[in-house]
Amino acid sequence: MQPATQPIALIVGGSSGIGRAAAKLLLERTIPTVIVGNRSDKLDQARSQLASYGPVESFQANLYEPQDVQRLIASIGNHSRHIKYLVNAAGYFKPTPFLDHTGEDYDTYLNLNRALFFISQAVAKNMAANGGGSIVHIGSMWAKQAIKATPSSAYSMAKAGLHALTQHMAMELAAHKIRVNAVSPAVVKTPIYGAFIDPHQIDATLATFDSFHPIGRIGTAEDVAQTIDFLLSDNAQWVTGAVWDVDGGVMAGRNS
Repeated sequence: MQPATQPIALIVGGSSGIGRAAAKLLLERTIPTVIVGNRSDKLDQARSQLASYGPVESFQANLYEPQDVQRLIASIGNHSRHIKYLVNAAGYFKPTPFLDHTGEDYDTYLNLNRALFFISQAVAKNMAANGGGSIVHIGSMWAKQAIKATPSSAYSMAKAGLHALTQHMAMELAAHKIRVNAVSPAVVKTPIYGAFIDPHQIDATLATFDSFHPIGRIGTAEDVAQTIDFLLSDNAQWVTGAVWDVDGGVMAGRNS
């Protein structure tokens, strides 16, 4: 990251899905944006596609590799560049019955949360040194509601942790003019489902969840990104510590 005077946005998990959609909206608001991703090919492709909307940079980091996380944290620690906006969009989802979970796959969720925790801490220090900012975590409906068709105890435990972290960060960081919120989506069409659904079957499989949502369809990355963009903006300047359901009405009641 090169020094600049204009505040920037950092999107962790910005190479695809909701993170990339959020990056596009921030760039359209003329906010320089840095996207963080694991796979270099996806990161390069996302940067190339987003470049037409505004100044975008990329940072390659595997959040499961401590040295990569430390490289990112060291970059964030350069307080000459104000990170005014942070979106924690990195995620992993693979439904697994509770009785079948192993320590290894549990750690897939635990270690990702650990990385996001300390990345958020580094960004909060940057924000505090530069006059404040706004943070949005991507939580999940599964953290609030168990769904028999998608057994997700470890995933839900991790996302519930992000919901709790949202409230604690909001309380502790308010004095530094930092707002912290989260969104809690239901089924959203993103590449995250590729971990357990054949890529050629994703559209058909996810379509079976349309009727699960009172609005009558699953969500898009853009649906969630629009709420993230609002929460990051000054239009939500009196909102902090909130976990917003962006779920097509699922938490209000399900059709089936």
